[in-house]
Amino acid sequence: MAVVSDVRHVLVLPDRDAAEAVAEELGERFGTDEEPRLVRDALAGEDDAEDAQWLVVLRDEGNRLDPGALDEFAARWDGWREEP
Repeated sequence: MAVVSDVRHVLVLPDRDAAEAVAEELGERFGTDEEPRLVRDALAGEDDAEDAQWLVVLRDEGNRLDPGALDEFAARWDGWREEP
């Protein structure tokens, strides 16, 4: 059985402001060293920037972050964590 040592978590947020706030607080809340990546994810068929979700992509070396805690954290901004 293979052991996963490097996981990527994707937090989905409703807008850029929420994504930026989450990215800023991740290090403080979870003790992460690496800066998360922010990615705009336009919804299929939508050209308007208002109709975009923002993703916060966080690398988790050693698989040490608790997925449940990340779910609760993202929910504070009306977001969620995508299952890998």
